[in-house]
Order: sequence, then structure tokens, then C-alpha cells
Amino acid sequence: MPTLIPLAGCRNYLIINDKIRHEFLMSFIRNHCPTTQLRTRHIKMLILDEADEMLNLGFKEQIYEVYRHLPPQTQVILVSATLPHEILEITTKFMTDPIRILVKRDELTLEGIKQFFVAVEREEWKFDTLCDLYDTLTITQAVIFCNTKRKVNWLTEKMREANFTVSSMHGDMKQEERDAIMKEFRAGDTRVLITTDVWARGIDVQQVSLVINYDLPNSRELYIHRIGRSGRFGRKGVAINFVKNDDIRILRDIEQYYATQIDEMPMNVADLI
Repeated sequence: MPTLIPLAGCRNYLIINDKIRHEFLMSFIRNHCPTTQLRTRHIKMLILDEADEMLNLGFKEQIYEVYRHLPPQTQVILVSATLPHEILEITTKFMTDPIRILVKRDELTLEGIKQFFVAVEREEWKFDTLCDLYDTLTITQAVIFCNTKRKVNWLTEKMREANFTVSSMHGDMKQEERDAIMKEFRAGDTRVLITTDVWARGIDVQQVSLVINYDLPNSRELYIHRIGRSGRFGRKGVAINFVKNDDIRILRDIEQYYATQIDEMPMNVADLI
């Protein structure tokens, strides 16, 4: 649920959700308190959660802009699942002698996850491949990842037209709507959730046994966040990647990065789920 924080000198609240969109935050700073703007002199701490994801979404300049309004003695806490160059760059700009705390996170492993790929020559053949999978597999619950909100909406409509019961979620939905969808999915009211990477981090559903990458992710880091969802709680998990010819290079790059092997999907994949 969103957290409502009263802002000094204003009759407004800053709504904190899973991600703060630049347009909302910066317009609030500049416009909602026209005489004093946002009073920041009493702010003691700035926390950047999921910092690597914020950078992937293009929020680097916006983070700098927010930091520029804060007192120089503000403590900065940066939480990130990965440490790409951009994250290290932020630490040098915002922090003095930072203390690094490394925590082992069990979802950041491929152990126990059986990974396969299905070669698909053309984009339009992916849907038929997906339908064939669901005709042959008995699945407790599954998550299907797409790279865009438009693809999520399109695939959801196609699946429903084919008489599959599915739900969908992406970042353009209101938080209340996403919470309701997640509640239904956790309760098992729907077995298939189609989503963007808004679902790839920080959400656990015990019954998920299969993850399908309808689109390969745009970064290697997102791959492990996506498929790490399927093998939690000691259950065996399977990840299936739909791969076009021009995706082979990305797939091999993922294999090399994680020192893992992704084989072509066998005929007996149903026995593995």
C-alpha cells in the first residue's frame, strides 16, 4: 500500500509507491509549494531502493535533481540487487567513505531452476507455441514476461480469446488495481499472470512453478530476477525462453554471464514441472 508522508509547509502529501515517476515528483517539488517549494532542510536521509532498476528506467538525471535539493549532511542509503557501473558512479557522487553491506539473496541464484529455450523463427509463431505448451502441461501457476505494456495487453487479449483464464499487470495500472490482481493470483483464482518486469522483483508466490520469457529481457540482470521466481521455497522450477534467430546472441550472453547452460526444451518437459 502507498505510504502518505506530510510535507512541511504544504497541504499536500507525497505518495510513495513502488516507483516514483519523475513527472510527478519533480512537478511536486517545483509547483505544489509555490512560495517555499519543497522544504528539504529537515530531511535527514535519502533512500534509493531498487537503484539499479531506477537507472534501467532512465531515472539517473532525476535522482541527481532530487539530491541537489537536499542538505549536504543528508545520509544516503542505496539498495541494489546488482552493482553495475552506474550504481558505483552514484556512490562516488553522493557518498563519502560509504560502507558496503553485501547480503546473499536466495532469489539471485539459478540453482534448482531448469532452463530451456524454444526456437521460434517468427514473432507471430510465439503465440501458437505458447498455446501448444498449455495444451500439454499441467501447471500450478505460471508467470509470462513480456518486455512492453502493449505486448502484455495484446497477449492477454489473445489468451482470453483462446479460452485461457489469465490475469495481467503492468506499470500503467493503478496501485490498487495491481494489489487486487496480486491478491487474486496469490489466492489461486487465476493460474497465469502476464506481466512486464514490474513483477520481476520482490514478489513471491509459492505456487509458481513455471516462468515463460515470451520476450527475452532487455538486460542480463533482469533474467535472474524473472526466473528466480519459479524455484523458491524448495520447489522445482522451470524457465522457458522463446528465442528468435536474432535472440540467440542474447541467450548465449546470458549463459556466459551466469556460467549456466540453457538447453533446447525436451519433449518430456511436462515431467519436470
